[in-house]
Amino acid sequence: MSLKIFNHPLILDKLTRMRRKETSSKDFRENLNEIAELMVFEVCRDIPVVDVKITTPVAETIGKTIDTPIVLVPILRAGLGMTHGIQQLIPTARIAHVGLYRDEETLQPIQYYAKETEDIDKSIVLVVDPMLATGGSASAAIDIVKGWGAKNIRFVCLVAVQEGVDVLTKAHPDVDIYAASLDEHLNEHGYIIPGLGDAGDRIFGTK
Repeated sequence: MSLKIFNHPLILDKLTRMRRKETSSKDFRENLNEIAELMVFEVCRDIPVVDVKITTPVAETIGKTIDTPIVLVPILRAGLGMTHGIQQLIPTARIAHVGLYRDEETLQPIQYYAKETEDIDKSIVLVVDPMLATGGSASAAIDIVKGWGAKNIRFVCLVAVQEGVDVLTKAHPDVDIYAASLDEHLNEHGYIIPGLGDAGDRIFGTK
C-alpha cells in the first residue's frame, strides 16, 4: 500500500474553495469534478498501454492505447460527485455502484445497494469517495468490490485523515490510497477536521 497526497497548486486552490462554508452547491460540485479530473491524471500514470497501428492524414504510424478496462466505483451518494470529472478523461470507463450509509450512533457502514459491471476481475478499479474519515465505508466498499473478483483496486478521495488511512490500510494493505489532503483528525462525531462538512449534502444541496 502507498499513500499519495497531491499538493498541486491547482488542486489546493480548488480544495480551499470547496472548504469555505459559504460555497454554493453548484461551485462545490464544479470544483469537486475538476479536482477529480486533475487527480485521475496521476492516479492512472502507470496504466499499461499497447501498440496500435493507425493511419494519420499523412502516414501510417504506431500509436499507444490503453489496453486494460477501467471501472469506477463511486460510494453512494457522495462518490457520484467525482465520476463526471474522471469520465472527462476516461470516457470509456464503466461505472459500478456501492451504496452505503453510516449509522450515526455506531459510525458503522450499512449497505443498501450494490451493482457490479462485467469483467471487473480484469479491470483497474477506482473506488471513489470525497472523504476518507473513519475508513469504515471505504473498507466495506472494497470488501464488496473484491467479492466481485476485482484485484487491481485504487482508492481515490479528496480529504483523508490518518485514522481512516490506518483502518483502510489494515483492512486492505494491497490498495493504494490517493488524496488531495491529509487533514488533522476526526471529531467526536466522526467528521474530518477541518474537512469539508458533509460532502453529500453539499453536493446535492440537502441537509
